[in-house]
Amino acid sequence: MFSAEELERYARHIVLPDVGGPGQAALSRARVLVVGAGGLGAPVLLYLAAAGVGTIGVVDDDVVSLSNLQRQVIHATPDIGTPKVDSAAAVIHRLNPHVVVEQHRVRLTARNALALIEPYDLVADGSDNFATRYLVADACYFARRPLVTAALGPFDGTLTTIRAHERGPDGKPYPTYRCLFPEPPPPGTVPACAEAGILGALAGVIGSLAALEVIREIVGFGEGLVGRLIMVDARAMRFETLRYEWDPANPLSGEHATIRDLSTHT
Repeated sequence: MFSAEELERYARHIVLPDVGGPGQAALSRARVLVVGAGGLGAPVLLYLAAAGVGTIGVVDDDVVSLSNLQRQVIHATPDIGTPKVDSAAAVIHRLNPHVVVEQHRVRLTARNALALIEPYDLVADGSDNFATRYLVADACYFARRPLVTAALGPFDGTLTTIRAHERGPDGKPYPTYRCLFPEPPPPGTVPACAEAGILGALAGVIGSLAALEVIREIVGFGEGLVGRLIMVDARAMRFETLRYEWDPANPLSGEHATIRDLSTHT
């Protein structure tokens, strides 16, 4: 199935008992959509491409700016002014020509979210705002797609996996993103990255963890992050894990759900 060049490229995966040839083959068949080619999306894209994920979709409507380069390591100085999906695709092709890159130079909205998500097996969300984060989480629920979602603050980050369309071994639904955070904070209460700043290397840490979680979801080894939120404090270099469960009162999949489609998103 793999060429001699691919066997050498992925040799360090193939010798791992938890990955092996079947796991590498699963990666090559996988279709992953990455929302955002910024600070979080950059390491996700790089490591998924290096790992041999067969098809990677990239959603981003922005262009590269000089202020991005402190943390968005898939882009470089000559890329300033270039659409991020273009510069990301060029780097991925140089890194691993066996990976197919599907570029979506659009802003993800309630009108196009399901159409963008449905062709993929799994979604990795590296968006930088609450509106998109909640939209992606809700859309993945309706599209019945697993979601690896990460977020950054100036010196902190979080990561979890959502499989809200599935049930656990006990028959209870897996939690939604809204079981963890029922509603986004009011507009203006959390400063944007441009105002608050962000530690560049932290984006690499959280994005790399997100890529690792995507790979684990595809290959199927270890304990996934469904129902677990990893919290990273870069000031203290401390990692903590919060466990959370399905909330029967959550508005998406609860006993009296009020969100029936994506029309609540503007």
